[in-house]
Amino acid sequence: MIEKTEYTGLEEHGIKNVARIYWHLPTPALYEEIIKRGEGILAHLGPIVLRTGHHTGRSPLDKFIVKDELTESEVWWGRGNQPISPEKFDVLYKRLLAYLQAKEVFVQECYVCAHPKYRKPIRIITETAWHSLFARNMFIRELDPEVLKNFKPDFTVIHVPRFHAIPEVDGTRSETFIILNLSKKLVIIGGTSYAGEIKKSIFTMMNYYLPKEGVLSMHCSCNMGEKGDTVLFFGLSGTGKTTLSTDPERYLIGDDEHGWCDDGIFNLEGGCYAKVIRLSKEDEPDIYECTRKFGTILENVTIDPRTRRIDLNDDSLTENTRASYPITHLPRIVREGIGGHPNNIIFLTYDAFGVMPPVALLSKEQAMYHFISGYTAKVAGTEIGIKEPKAVFSTCFGAPFMVHSPMVYARLLGDRIERHKVKVWFVNTGLIGGPYGVGKRISIKHTRQIIKAILDGSLDNVPYRKDPVFKFMVPEYCPDVPQEILKPHKTWDNEKAYWETANRLAKEFRKNIEEFAKELPEEVLNEGNPKVSE
Repeated sequence: MIEKTEYTGLEEHGIKNVARIYWHLPTPALYEEIIKRGEGILAHLGPIVLRTGHHTGRSPLDKFIVKDELTESEVWWGRGNQPISPEKFDVLYKRLLAYLQAKEVFVQECYVCAHPKYRKPIRIITETAWHSLFARNMFIRELDPEVLKNFKPDFTVIHVPRFHAIPEVDGTRSETFIILNLSKKLVIIGGTSYAGEIKKSIFTMMNYYLPKEGVLSMHCSCNMGEKGDTVLFFGLSGTGKTTLSTDPERYLIGDDEHGWCDDGIFNLEGGCYAKVIRLSKEDEPDIYECTRKFGTILENVTIDPRTRRIDLNDDSLTENTRASYPITHLPRIVREGIGGHPNNIIFLTYDAFGVMPPVALLSKEQAMYHFISGYTAKVAGTEIGIKEPKAVFSTCFGAPFMVHSPMVYARLLGDRIERHKVKVWFVNTGLIGGPYGVGKRISIKHTRQIIKAILDGSLDNVPYRKDPVFKFMVPEYCPDVPQEILKPHKTWDNEKAYWETANRLAKEFRKNIEEFAKELPEEVLNEGNPKVSE
């Protein structure tokens, strides 16, 4: 434990009269505290298994940004960015500080952003040991005790899951709250134990500050080949972003959050937060091994209390089972977390309608359009009331975390695509041969072959055809991939039903983009909007 003078560094946040401060406990010491306090249990081979209680995922409707002189004109209010007044924030914060008196707290001081020019020191204050371990896993560690003694954070997160808001007093929707005060560079979180709120609150902060420095902040994964070539993978949950970027033949830069500056790509984090439900040892061997290592946190994964063996196939608690581990748990990584400008960008989607081709090439304008659209689909059974496939759109493939107007990020993306001659691909990891209930998921083997063909240049010199509905270019041939699945309309038993379904999905795209139409350049709208028939 790094000793500091009494209360140094916490009084500036108003935190006083706490029973004890645990500064920078290393992983083994945090394990001891977790087990001693009954926060989690040790599993076979060394991971620690935790429960997040009522909240097994993020609570986007409970997230707020303080609306003040700094943010009023800069934040894109609406959807994921709900305003709360400075006065409401201050009242809630004072009660939170009173709650912490006589409590023990844990502090981890680390960094966000691997690039030294953009690196920001951050402080994570938690009331539980396991959330301190989560912060230690997910952010970039500072190991020098002399540096830690004089650490001055730019951003601070205070996570107090056992403290609750009073909605009628605090102006919140419920007892749960995630509030970002960008002026004070402070986040307060209460009423939820879901650790992802810590990680994503810092990401949201960076989505505000990095674009102001001319850096594109991105919700994507990134890896690098032997020759230094990099590729970005964008995609919403369930599309294969983490799986496909953790490639045994390439080196992982990061699995979820990156910046793109004039020098190239850099990771924002120091760890991974992988979804592990039904994780396959054969298809995802590296991630699978991370679920069996000391230092890994397993959230809501089922464990046999007698044998202490985990069951990754059990979704009785949630489909959103997670593993948090330092990126160094993986065998092939870029330790510096930095790479050059990408040669390729891949937009991943799980198309449950079964109409999208497995791969298509996008123009710059189409790339900006699909970046703003951020399409995937939910299937029957994933949410109450969903009985057929439902189109889902998340701007910039990360709407809940984007603070500025989507066009701020889209323009930065378009500029970099043009400047660095980047190829952008649309890859469907979803269904082929029919909609959900009829079609089958494109095999991971074929998706990996497609990714390989993109990266080794095999798709550079094959013939292409223009999709009559979505207007992107579809290759007629891809090595080691059945030629028939490249023409999805040919895989349906009823081709008329295919075109009707494609038309229905095209209308969903056009309806979604209407919100942004006034800001979009005309050429982006013309090239991106799919054709529809009445």
